[in-house]
Amino acid sequence: MLNKIQLLLSAVDSIIWGPPLLILLVGTGIYLTIRLKLLQIFRLPLAFKYIFSKEEDDDAKGDVSSYGALCTALSATIGTGNIVGVATAIKAGGPGALFWMWIAAFFGMATKYAEGVLAIKYREVDENGQMSGGPMYYIKNGLGLNWLAKLFAIFGVGVALLGIGTFGQVKSIADAAQIGFNIPIIVTAIVVTLLVALVTLGGIQRISKVSEKVVPFMAILYILGVMLVLIFNFNKIPSSIALIIESAFNPKAALGGAAGITISIAMQRGIGRGVFSNEAGLGSAPIAAAAAKTNSPVRQGLISMTGTFIDTIIICSMTGIVIVITGSFSGNLEGAALTTAAFEAGLPISIIGKYIVNIGLIFFAFTTILGWNYYGERCIEYLYGVKGIKPYKFIFILLVGLGSFLPLEMIFIIADIVNGLMAIPNLVALIGLRKVVIEETENYFYELKEVDKECISV
Repeated sequence: MLNKIQLLLSAVDSIIWGPPLLILLVGTGIYLTIRLKLLQIFRLPLAFKYIFSKEEDDDAKGDVSSYGALCTALSATIGTGNIVGVATAIKAGGPGALFWMWIAAFFGMATKYAEGVLAIKYREVDENGQMSGGPMYYIKNGLGLNWLAKLFAIFGVGVALLGIGTFGQVKSIADAAQIGFNIPIIVTAIVVTLLVALVTLGGIQRISKVSEKVVPFMAILYILGVMLVLIFNFNKIPSSIALIIESAFNPKAALGGAAGITISIAMQRGIGRGVFSNEAGLGSAPIAAAAAKTNSPVRQGLISMTGTFIDTIIICSMTGIVIVITGSFSGNLEGAALTTAAFEAGLPISIIGKYIVNIGLIFFAFTTILGWNYYGERCIEYLYGVKGIKPYKFIFILLVGLGSFLPLEMIFIIADIVNGLMAIPNLVALIGLRKVVIEETENYFYELKEVDKECISV
């Protein structure tokens, strides 16, 4: 029975993530990249500067700092997609899937920028005095299509409860705790559920504070672990990168016809898992961006853009290169076990690799749960008002407890389906409001240039 359900879900997943959505997703990013004049390249240094600099306007509206909003967004994006998602993409689509993750991320940076701009421009203050924003609000206030805004919110709740927010993360934590520390799944489920309840019931301020501390720590720890693998396998890096690029366009030649992998499979897995990881185009990150203390849509858009760069260009790439360098993808392992095996093979003391992966995975997945709890909360509030928040939180916490006991492959298929459904209304909005994004961007940089001229003349 379970196999039949999984086959049905796989068929639905293939339809949703077929050529139309992939073209819409990447095409939107390509269009914005061109119209914004390669902003993700030329304005990236400025974006990183803004992360740590204070907003010029002391009266800026918002609930958390721009850095806190970015960390909240990163807490939701840096998760199982960076460890398990990359592994499943390479396992199913070959090393070439990593190349398509890079492509999706590059154009996704422009998409994420546009989402951040619109999040600030169209946000509102809710009944509790908190900032509410994201696709629901820019679809309603920008396009005037409340039915489409509600559709996005419904899919957003679905992703939070059934997709990225609960099942995939808790399952990965349970597996990591069992593989790395021999902790029974039931114990992990109880502990994680209690910790999630403790943090999420405190609202955005508590989630933001936890994220600001945990996200930088876990990212640095994981990056240091990857660097060790790369140092010990430095001579294999050039051939591994060549294999990634070659198998992206000719997987049969690169892999010897292994597992019937085709270019379309590599693209689908790479782009699909890339979106699962960095969420560019899904419309989730602008929900967190809307809470930032800023009066400048463009400034927050630039800060939001760095999230995709950090998540995929840096962290996903590191995981993928380690897997390819060690050749672990050719075995029978999958998910966290595959990434763990890659790190163990890449380090002279294998047990270190096991701890790097599993500790990193536990932290990554836990913060993703926190971030997606907030996203789902904003979506449920849009649908039912603040009265819907408490029931939603209790359902979310309950599903966190159940997530440990579902099959991994089914979890990722369900996540892919709800991700795709959520992305469609958001991408329609980005296309419909493209002129607003472009105008805001041009005006901001024109004013910035004028200010620079005045400073020079003085």
